[in-house]
Amino acid sequence: MRIGVLCSGGDSPGMNAAIRGAVLRGVEVHGFEMVGFMDGWRGFHEGDFVELDRLAVRGISPLGGVMLGTSRVPPFPDGKATPEALRAVAARMAELGIDAFMLIGGNGTQTVAELLTRAGIRAIGLPKTIDNDLAGTDYTFGFDTAVSIAAEAIDRLRTTGESHRRCMVLEVMGRDAGWIALNAGIAGGAQVTLIPEFPESIEQICDWVLSVRDRGRSSLVVVAEGFAFDGADQVVVREGLDGFGRPRLGGIAEVLAPLIEQRTGIEARATVLGHVQRGGSPTAFDRVLATRTGIAGANAAQEGAWGTLAGLRGDRIEMVPLSEIAGELKTVPADRYEEVRLTFG
Repeated sequence: MRIGVLCSGGDSPGMNAAIRGAVLRGVEVHGFEMVGFMDGWRGFHEGDFVELDRLAVRGISPLGGVMLGTSRVPPFPDGKATPEALRAVAARMAELGIDAFMLIGGNGTQTVAELLTRAGIRAIGLPKTIDNDLAGTDYTFGFDTAVSIAAEAIDRLRTTGESHRRCMVLEVMGRDAGWIALNAGIAGGAQVTLIPEFPESIEQICDWVLSVRDRGRSSLVVVAEGFAFDGADQVVVREGLDGFGRPRLGGIAEVLAPLIEQRTGIEARATVLGHVQRGGSPTAFDRVLATRTGIAGANAAQEGAWGTLAGLRGDRIEMVPLSEIAGELKTVPADRYEEVRLTFG
């Protein structure tokens, strides 16, 4: 069997470890041939790939980024999974001698994997995204690293904020789900954490900041990029669209900090963490999780369990049907947010 490994969407720490786990199990144990397409679907369309064997993946687990590259190039023309487009994918696979896909990605990628499966094209998914918003798995690899980086940033901002009696506002990633902000806020002891799922008014935010000042402390506010004020739309301060045609987010902290300063009289400063969250070496947790999902994906291919995702359930990797989770967004539930919200201020 010849399996094509393909990464799509944003990069995420741990992707190299996932590739290594899949190749060592798939090639060395099950006797597969495996190739990696460069830069996601671009490599598939253009026939740009590399052979994957033990030598090719040697020493890559601790490395950030992804050896194959990734992109938001769509798998289908115009992004539409028409019957003709799906037949074109199957025909291209035959030209390249590919029997199946192993797709490493988040919601969009796994939705594509499910569409391919329904069309009779064999595919298995590995769950990566720093946002941790993919259904079917307790954690996605890359998330723990992003949270650790954000928590370290909180620690550093807190010391300078306390020195100047400033309110420090840290913006982290999270368009639709606030998992990074929530967990980093807890880890760093932030006095306020703002996430897309639960809008808050500027009045409430300022009340929390003032409460912190009245105790003789300086506030640390963590805000996800997709947060919106109560009764308002998402705040967009950057021009243009992203790879999925959505407005580019980022900059809510630069809107929030001046509002806090204006309404409370407390000097406020904004920091946008941005792509720093994606970079650098993955944590040990992400390396282990990614390796385990890669191994599980190769085992599933050997067993013919196509149309499944290697998801973490408790401490076990289970193959979850893509039909049950494709297109489903895993957001922060109300009870998780409320238990943290009670500590704000």
